[in-house]
Amino acid sequence: QVQLVESGGGVAQPGGSLRLSCAASSSIFSIATLGWYRQAPGEQRELVALITPLNNTKTKDSVKGRFTISRDNAKNTVNLQMNSLKPEDTAVYYCALTTAFSEFWGQGTQVTVSS
Repeated sequence: QVQLVESGGGVAQPGGSLRLSCAASSSIFSIATLGWYRQAPGEQRELVALITPLNNTKTKDSVKGRFTISRDNAKNTVNLQMNSLKPEDTAVYYCALTTAFSEFWGQGTQVTVSS
């Protein structure tokens, strides 16, 4: 069983920054695709960014140039650096670990962007 624990959420002002981290207890971390998703109230969960085992990344258009996903296989962590935050970035953010045979999710961390 894989456990994913997110941290780094909180409240930020518009234009501010937050850095989310997700620590995984998994020996398969280095061969997994890692992703950050978010879900705003009343909305469906959506992909924000993902990073493959070869460090290829995919980022949602509305956060390109503002959010950066990175991974550290030595520490089994995946990070999401969020800059120039906007109120519409407010959501619960989840990290996910995916392989060809399984998918695991963290419990989520709240990000609120408000003045």
